[in-house]
Amino acid sequence: MEIELAVQDGVAVITLNAPERRNALTPAMAREMVDTLERVDADDSIGALVIRGAEGRFCAGAHTATLSGATSDPAGEEAYSGLSVIYESFTRVGLVKAVTISAVRGSAVGAGMNLLMATDLRVISKQARLLSGFLRIGLHPGGGHFVLLSRLVGREAAAAMALAGEEINGERAAQLGLAWDSVDDAQVEDRAMEMAHKIAKDPALARAAVRSLRMEVGPPGVDWATAVQTERAPQMWSMRRREGTS
Repeated sequence: MEIELAVQDGVAVITLNAPERRNALTPAMAREMVDTLERVDADDSIGALVIRGAEGRFCAGAHTATLSGATSDPAGEEAYSGLSVIYESFTRVGLVKAVTISAVRGSAVGAGMNLLMATDLRVISKQARLLSGFLRIGLHPGGGHFVLLSRLVGREAAAAMALAGEEINGERAAQLGLAWDSVDDAQVEDRAMEMAHKIAKDPALARAAVRSLRMEVGPPGVDWATAVQTERAPQMWSMRRREGTS
């Protein structure tokens, strides 16, 4: 199992546990994530969910083998379904009934950025490395990346990160509005859990309140599902183009 779940006192903790590949997502791991989130939703006693990465590493994005396998025929059934379930792993986070918090240490790249941006709140290490990373490897962003990023940091910073490849740390993330708090690396999980326990004192209220929050202040412009599909065709094009130039 590469997705671990622990529940105590109304707080669930999901740990991405594949440190040998910096917790990069494979289709199998993404399916585990979706199944685990279903279990969280089924437990009405859970008011808050913290998502973290094992061994001080958050998520390096989609696993390189998954991306490489998709480049030759990104519209093929296997490649298409594999990327779809990776998208689902973080879009499903955005629909969890409990309040969600990312506890981010190490690096978050590509789909790892999408995962942390899918949560309601973020606590990020001052030393963390955050980068979109798509264009750097010849890929168009996917998974609604532009919508997720711009709704948190604004158009200018979203363009700098997603188009120009600008990398930021946790302190800059907090300044831009990408995180609520930026703390020393060793304090990240403790700070996230402190917030989670406050929220989880009344799970039913927490679930009702976060549902209203998302309905009222959700992504501007197009909805997230439309953004995922809008980015899908150019991402497949970029994969095929990348294969042809490798």
